[in-house]
Amino acid sequence: MPASSSKIGVLVAQLGTPQAPTARALRPYLRQFLSDPRVIDLHPLRWYPILYLFVLTRRPARSAALYANIWTDEGSPLMVHSQAQTRGLQERLGAEYRVVLGMRYGEPSIARAVQSLEQEGIERILVFPMFPQFSCATTGSIYDAVNRAALGRRCPWFFAHKRQMPALRFVPPYADHPAYINALNQSVAAAVARLSWTPDRYLITFHGIPQRYVDEGDPYRGQCEETAHQLAAALGLADDEWVSGFQSRFGKEPWLEPYTEEVLERLGGQGVRRLVAICPGFTADCLETLDEIGREGAEQFAHGGGQQFHLAPCLNDHPAWLDAMATIARQELAGWSA
Repeated sequence: MPASSSKIGVLVAQLGTPQAPTARALRPYLRQFLSDPRVIDLHPLRWYPILYLFVLTRRPARSAALYANIWTDEGSPLMVHSQAQTRGLQERLGAEYRVVLGMRYGEPSIARAVQSLEQEGIERILVFPMFPQFSCATTGSIYDAVNRAALGRRCPWFFAHKRQMPALRFVPPYADHPAYINALNQSVAAAVARLSWTPDRYLITFHGIPQRYVDEGDPYRGQCEETAHQLAAALGLADDEWVSGFQSRFGKEPWLEPYTEEVLERLGGQGVRRLVAICPGFTADCLETLDEIGREGAEQFAHGGGQQFHLAPCLNDHPAWLDAMATIARQELAGWSA
């Protein structure tokens, strides 16, 4: 057993990304993602035949083509930005802390990240989900994965034979945290200042979830609305200068409305010709921002009559966001002196 360390671990927990933009790499990634009962909460006897017979036979190739649109020489944008965020937070917190990256799906996994901290003798871990707004399908799944890795729980009936477990803290949702809102404001304002044109409207779009989840108590929608209103106020926007929406529908059941794709096509008919899109629910650019909004969204806006479209970058490694991450982490680390 490793010697106890006075350092405190900080786990930057992100959604995840495939290892390559290929169908071969997408299949295990999608299998892990779509097998998560937090994401798809249908009974396995209903869902698994659909998943294995239809989804995993067709979707990997289609998803790989979309990932190829955004892949860089350095690799997946989500991975590149997440690694930069991890380094930036480490620099700001200092040597008394050990900051690592863990992905809910794919590698480096949350289990591997927790194991690496334990191997260093770290007995206290702060988990920092990269989801500002709480949803059972995202933050809730992070909680599941961390608890399984740290506490040894494999399923309701069986436990791993762990005899030592770290103390855990979780950064709570920070949808309205002043440091997060300030970082968004600085990032978006800088992006708009670089444009040669003035936007007619701003679109603030969030990843959607099934409406049923909210009906059953998920606080996600309310937290998204709080973020949108606070960001609009920080940017100095009047009520008629911005609109919000929810993207990334999957399946046939109703999801949160208004649907972003419908908003984008409708704006042109309302006389909006120049649009800036913002994705504040994503702390790092990824497929859902760069391709779904940056490419498909631009096409939808143009189809509806729009002329100029710009996707503001996510927070990524903007200095204001790295500072905000450190501020939020230190608040939650209070009382845990290294």
